[in-house]
Amino acid sequence: MMDARSRRQGTIQMGRNADWDGRVRDRIQNLKPEEIGYQKIISLKMNGRPQQFEVLETILEVKLDKPILPKTKVVFDMEFEAQVPLQVRRSGRDNPNTKVRYSMSQWYPKMAEYDYEGWHPTPYVGREFYGVWGDFDVNITIDKNYIIGGTGYLQNAAQIGYGYENPGTRVNRPAGNKLTWKFTAPNVHDFMWAADPEYKHMTRKVRNDLTLHLLYKEGVANAKTWEKILDDAEKALPYIEKTFGAYPYKQYTFIHGGDGGMEYAMSTLLASPGAWLHEWLHNWYHGVIATNESLYAWMDEGFTSYAEERVTAWLNNKTGFIQEDNYGGYYQLVRSGREEPLTTHADHFNTNFAYSVAAYNKGAIFLEQLGYIVGADTRDRVLKNYYDTWKFKHPNVHDFVRVAEKTADMKLDWYKEYWVNSIKTIDYAFDSLWEEGGKTKIRLKRIGLMPMPIDLKLTFKDSTSEIHYVPLDLMYGTKPEEEETPRKVYPAWKWTHETYVVETDKKIIDISVAEIDPSRRMADVERKE
Repeated sequence: MMDARSRRQGTIQMGRNADWDGRVRDRIQNLKPEEIGYQKIISLKMNGRPQQFEVLETILEVKLDKPILPKTKVVFDMEFEAQVPLQVRRSGRDNPNTKVRYSMSQWYPKMAEYDYEGWHPTPYVGREFYGVWGDFDVNITIDKNYIIGGTGYLQNAAQIGYGYENPGTRVNRPAGNKLTWKFTAPNVHDFMWAADPEYKHMTRKVRNDLTLHLLYKEGVANAKTWEKILDDAEKALPYIEKTFGAYPYKQYTFIHGGDGGMEYAMSTLLASPGAWLHEWLHNWYHGVIATNESLYAWMDEGFTSYAEERVTAWLNNKTGFIQEDNYGGYYQLVRSGREEPLTTHADHFNTNFAYSVAAYNKGAIFLEQLGYIVGADTRDRVLKNYYDTWKFKHPNVHDFVRVAEKTADMKLDWYKEYWVNSIKTIDYAFDSLWEEGGKTKIRLKRIGLMPMPIDLKLTFKDSTSEIHYVPLDLMYGTKPEEEETPRKVYPAWKWTHETYVVETDKKIIDISVAEIDPSRRMADVERKE
């Protein structure tokens, strides 16, 4: 299915390029028998009894001989045989670019999630998995010269060594040519590991209950660039936790491997060090929040992209409007005519281009623009409340909106309906300007089909300024003042009405600049300078 879809995407031209993922292209159909990946299920038992099952490509459908009743426990035993594929996507071996021997992500049969909507047996076609929370005990027996990094806490570090042992500990490896690495990982929804004989392993204890690990291949990558990850991560962590929530685990591992950048529980695979921050921040939204990415990819990728821009700006002491790239990507998508709603299943977008911009850019704008609607400080409280309320619970967009509504004390379902469920755009303009009754009147016009509250800033020739704030009737509330500039609050603009008139006591000739949304947070698709 992945191969068929990828080759289909290759027939779609996006400018000069085909729409397919350059890592996949048509490579799958050309793999040799010893290069393909597979998992063959040999047996499956429930409480010791063999169960009937059918393999439907990447889905295993099991017909239980007895139902599992509520509040009961059963034990499944599965025996399976697998072949690690040549690195194409996610899991694999011998990537010619990274030279990493094994990138063992998505490597074991994994339970489909069952939630309030029922089962989610989503075939592996192009995107991510929706996983079940669990406590993992994983034993990996491998040749003694391999070094492993990944999810979980190593339980037998004194037998393993390779930098995992406590300082001053004498490493006592057992006899033989192999080592068994014993990991535990509490309350995670996935387990990834990678192995290579030439990994350099570095650690950084950033506080008593958290150690950062870094594994990369010397000679393949720039050591200084890789090792700077630990410096930047240690510096950024307090800001990240203050802004987005406390990291709940005792370790995190950055690993050279995979085919790009990909997030997993307590760890990430990085083909190059440049994506370290984005993938690390996924552990807040993918690792801990864990929405269903087939249906809400933008709530993971978009929220992570938004967080990445904020943390990058903080690290670089950059202020002002920092989400330019996300807005620019969204505007490009709108102009292309290929936009699809954020409610589109991740695998069902007609183009990878539309999926990527929707999930990453438009998803990030959702949060930045929410700050425009409710106020930036309120939005930040929304993010913390959302994390604290819904961590380890698989929330969806409705759950997020309810947290936002309670925190902001206003209605926000309209924002979800327009921004998430539709591709209607925002476009406001000045309609006319005149003097009447000793006041200057300014008529604003809504051209786009998505209504929004309006911040209008008037700057005068004497360098003074005024904010004219018009809330939207659907909000049933107003945002707090965000700056010291005097603000006039108007009755709500009804969403059915195309125009609205504001006024100032100053004369027309006194106005030097009139600007709708000077913060640039409102995603107006025809913003005129």
